[in-house]
Amino acid sequence: MFEQQEINSVKVGDKIKHFLILNKLEVKTTVKNKLFLNLEFKDRSAQIPGKMWEKFENILPSLKEGEIVFVDGTMGEFNGPQITVDKIRLADKNDNVSINDFLPKSIIPLKLMIDEFNETVASVTDEYLKRLLVKIFNDERRNKFFHAPAGKTWHHAYIHGLLEHTLEIIKICELLCSIHSDINRDLLITGSLLHDLGKTDELSYDNVFDYTDKGRLIGHIVIGAVEVEKAIESIDNFPVYLKEQIIHLILSHQGKLEFASPVEPKTLEAIVLYQADELSAKANAYKYAIEAEKNKGNRWTKFLHLANTSLYIPDDFNEKET
Repeated sequence: MFEQQEINSVKVGDKIKHFLILNKLEVKTTVKNKLFLNLEFKDRSAQIPGKMWEKFENILPSLKEGEIVFVDGTMGEFNGPQITVDKIRLADKNDNVSINDFLPKSIIPLKLMIDEFNETVASVTDEYLKRLLVKIFNDERRNKFFHAPAGKTWHHAYIHGLLEHTLEIIKICELLCSIHSDINRDLLITGSLLHDLGKTDELSYDNVFDYTDKGRLIGHIVIGAVEVEKAIESIDNFPVYLKEQIIHLILSHQGKLEFASPVEPKTLEAIVLYQADELSAKANAYKYAIEAEKNKGNRWTKFLHLANTSLYIPDDFNEKET
């Protein structure tokens, strides 16, 4: 793998000579009707906007979103860091860079997470739920599930993020099961494993993270519920009450109708899953939001619309742990 300074550690005024993924490419017009390029770049550490004000007409036809480009410019600032681009070109084979060099990945070793996933599936004792999990997580689905991010930008938005997010939820659910013996542990753990199954089809993540056509048209909740229902129908004598509760866990895991859940949680297990999902997602999102701005010398992050607040950056925030 090639090495270069991560984009989130470049200071204002520093020169930029970086290979980056071109996340967004738009031709726009200033108030004086002058054309310019509105750009967005990313590496493993951050996404950052950019502007190119002149001499881009010849290179423009060769540029494409999702491709690796070499950027020559300066780190500026306008409502946050922004690259002023002097020159830009597509990377070629002689540059010896790969798309995998730029995609963020979980810092947790994949093998450890796969072992934990396998142990969790093996721990389910209910015959029908175990058969459902084995049927769902065939080799093809496992490979997609282990590789996928959990989101485009907000939380666990990196390779293997879906697996990491799922295992976090399971740990939270196991804790609640140890406190409340009335929870159906097998049902809750199965729901935790399956709740975001549809994200393997909702998101594309070969270069930039984005939504697929299927993801935009249907959404991961419905995609997952339909797939699980099909799998259940292929299992002889699968109990109807288990089927209905598993589907309910998937449909209700985002908690509120305004958060895109087709139905709100109506069982003890569904309430626990929703809260565990929220806790995992928000803790991860807030942690990375703090990390992204810690090195800028700020005491607070910028206003985060999805959090509806700015976040305090403590002096002892441990960047290595994130």
